[in-house]
Amino acid sequence: MTHTEHTTQSRKGKHLSFDERQFIAYLKNKSGLSNRAIAKELGRAPQTIHNEIKDGTVDVIKQRQIHGTKQYDYRKTEYSPEVGQAAYDTARLNSGRTYLWVESTDFIAYADDQILRLHQSPDSVVGTAKVANLFPEKRIPCTKTLYNWIDKGFMETQNIDLVLKVRRKTKSTKIRKNKTFLGNSIDFRPDCVTARETFGHWEIDTVVGLKSGQDQVLLTLTERKTRFEIIQKIEGKNALAVQSGIENLQEQFGHFFKDIFKTITSDNGVEFSTLSTCLDGIVDVYFTHPYSSWERGTNERHNGLIRRFIPKGSTIRHVSRVHMKRIENWMNQLPRKVLGYKTPRQAFLDETASLLAD
Repeated sequence: MTHTEHTTQSRKGKHLSFDERQFIAYLKNKSGLSNRAIAKELGRAPQTIHNEIKDGTVDVIKQRQIHGTKQYDYRKTEYSPEVGQAAYDTARLNSGRTYLWVESTDFIAYADDQILRLHQSPDSVVGTAKVANLFPEKRIPCTKTLYNWIDKGFMETQNIDLVLKVRRKTKSTKIRKNKTFLGNSIDFRPDCVTARETFGHWEIDTVVGLKSGQDQVLLTLTERKTRFEIIQKIEGKNALAVQSGIENLQEQFGHFFKDIFKTITSDNGVEFSTLSTCLDGIVDVYFTHPYSSWERGTNERHNGLIRRFIPKGSTIRHVSRVHMKRIENWMNQLPRKVLGYKTPRQAFLDETASLLAD
């Protein structure tokens, strides 16, 4: 059998195998075939063979003669299948994907600083970096990728450092027990409030430290559209203390109070039993269904953020007002995806700018 009868079938797009490289060496070095003829034998494109022979050609010493003190080497260039294969393997290795986290060391340093020092969420870090053009776009990962980097240990940040790692809970239908509403049901709340279309609609709750009943508690209010948070210390988890907290807000905002507080949504806790009465004719108050904390979802989530700094069982009376305001400021300076990575403070000031201008 002559080598011109080689019938190797090569599928289009496939790389040369080592067997093919050995056959190329025979055809080129021994038979002296041209590149085009070799390409025809292998069923390959002439350019493929040209590139392969170029990459795999080496100088070899065919003969060495020594005359006295002088040495003469007679060299010849020829194709080496081993060198060709090595060149292919090297190119293959270098053409592999460079992982984004390897190329994004500056962003990773920035993200670690924002999360560990400023307690920002991965999503707000990514969003702020994109909106502010802090890094080339191709060096900024998506939020999911940043979470993956944290999970895989590519960053200094660990999962325990995250303010709140979102976990989706499957909603289950619960049979609601009959319970008297303290006022208007959330069923009668305007749709525009539910849709967060307009400003001035708040959710309210309390955050408890010790359960002894002797400790102070936090009164928290969250504006639904801007996510702006207000935290106040009150003397206890009772109606009188809540009423005192509301009166403090009225004094703080003065004649703007009615424009900033249009509705308040509460649960049916006994501490809110006089809320409708003390705000009658000033603010519309609505109450969620029993066992439906998700109907005040934003406020509940914010309470979870507060718990990072004031865990359950802590004595709130020992929390200074300065520390409490630092928590409030941190929450209001946290860029939010839902706000186009504005902060709640920025969004709140945008909404209230017209009031101050009048």
